[in-house]
Amino acid sequence: MSTTGASADPLAALGSLPGVAESVESVRKAVDRVYGHRVMRRRSNEITSEAALRGARGSAALSGADWALEEVRRRTDFSADAEARVIGAALRLTAEAGQLLSIWRQSPLRVLARLHLVAAASEDGAVGRPRQAGEPVDEPLIELPLPDAREVSGRLEGLADLIIAGSSAPALVTAAVVHGELLALRPFTSYNGVVARAAERIVLIGSGLDPKAVCPAEVGHAELGRASYLAALDGYVSGTPEGMAAWIGHCGRAVDLGVRESTAVCEALQRGAA
Repeated sequence: MSTTGASADPLAALGSLPGVAESVESVRKAVDRVYGHRVMRRRSNEITSEAALRGARGSAALSGADWALEEVRRRTDFSADAEARVIGAALRLTAEAGQLLSIWRQSPLRVLARLHLVAAASEDGAVGRPRQAGEPVDEPLIELPLPDAREVSGRLEGLADLIIAGSSAPALVTAAVVHGELLALRPFTSYNGVVARAAERIVLIGSGLDPKAVCPAEVGHAELGRASYLAALDGYVSGTPEGMAAWIGHCGRAVDLGVRESTAVCEALQRGAA
């Protein structure tokens, strides 16, 4: 994504793309509805915890570890094999995201390094820093051309500058750009997908759109399916107005579906209380 040009606020300019305002409004109404649910007023901590679990499961599914929710809930050892490690990474990132909100606007690159460190845990390799020239990337489900290390460094700096400068863009737009840019760049040698989705979560929560973290976009991305996710990402990478709008719209639908998931949890808790 280019961060140069006539507009002093390029993220805000994306809000005027066809269909984006409608996506933003749909997300806002959906979020308002779940926050207005009577269960949220009394048991929001439970909804937040359940949304975190379901969001982590959804994010891991998009990275190839598509486990049933109850299996994720039941397991305690996430080191046995590659899929288990992805599940563990997604769970750790979801828990860590809330601890990094205050740092994100001042030092987004520091947050991204921390997210990768948390995801990779004790694994060997280039952990907690962007990849360098010649280092391979383990992200088999994303087959887009891989930018070289110099381009990654420049675009990460540009993205960080946008975040630090602030924008009048709606939270959905900023979150979608952060998510899409990290997937396009794959700046780390591993776990780029789960890191990108954790960064999207940080933007949605930190912006004030979803302060209690009860609208897990990762659930929606998983429900929409990997093929749809990758097709929308192709639109982002194309850089065309139509492609960018399609990616933002896809992210909006994912948030809407995350809201629907948490609303269902609220309804289940309400029935149980009754």
